[in-house]
Amino acid sequence: MNFIDSQWLKPHTLVLRLCVVGALAWVLAGCADVGRSGTQGDGKTDVMTASDEPEARRRASIRLELAVSYFSEGKTTFALDELKQALVIDPSYAQAFNLRGLVYMRLSDFALAEESFRRAMSLDPRDAGVVQNYGWLLCQAGRFGEATDTFNRALANPQYRDRAKTYLTMGLCHAKAGQVEEAERSLARSYELDAGNPITGFNLASLLLKRGELVRAQFYIRRINNSELANAESLWLGIKVERRLDSALAMQQLAEQLKKRFPQAREVGLYERGAFDD
Repeated sequence: MNFIDSQWLKPHTLVLRLCVVGALAWVLAGCADVGRSGTQGDGKTDVMTASDEPEARRRASIRLELAVSYFSEGKTTFALDELKQALVIDPSYAQAFNLRGLVYMRLSDFALAEESFRRAMSLDPRDAGVVQNYGWLLCQAGRFGEATDTFNRALANPQYRDRAKTYLTMGLCHAKAGQVEEAERSLARSYELDAGNPITGFNLASLLLKRGELVRAQFYIRRINNSELANAESLWLGIKVERRLDSALAMQQLAEQLKKRFPQAREVGLYERGAFDD
């Protein structure tokens, strides 16, 4: 269970900016896997079916699924209550501790979040998604060196499938730390692995704009704005890129889209005021 925000797909939702990564403003990237895995005799990971799963784990899984649903809806207190019940039923449920860590991160209780992630990692040290989430916590706490080491530990797991998300998270963390070159390297690697992720493309374009690499920034932001994933922030970033490139026609076309599709967005006001540096 590996968490970065999924709300990019909703209009008017702020995406995570490279310059402002102070909190987990939007979190859930996906939770298709809720910890139902087992280990074969040869050490390989196997899927745990209903006949294999103990009764306590099955009941705790139901509570965890409810907690995930509440968490994705922003109902943090309800999510925490379901997690408490899940852990009473099954105190060895690593994924419940993982989500509990994310809940406490949202509540800005970093001490309890760290305790939760450490407990999850001790219960299931093979789960690189939990390691990544712990790395994100370390980044939010300003422990950048430890965060990078933790992200690299997740990436070193040969069975880990969500490498693109971890490179994205590491890139955002590098940016928060002011490590611009490292941020670009990590975001570019994430983009190589998952070119369809608009969060990666947006942040990479934003970084390149700040560095004055306008043609490259144009490439990444145009791919988003020419798709159904465009939103007010991506259109506004595209406008700023085209303006710097003196592409008046492209800038005007993007502005018309912005005003037509997202008339209430703050970016419309910024455009009308000419606040291109905000």
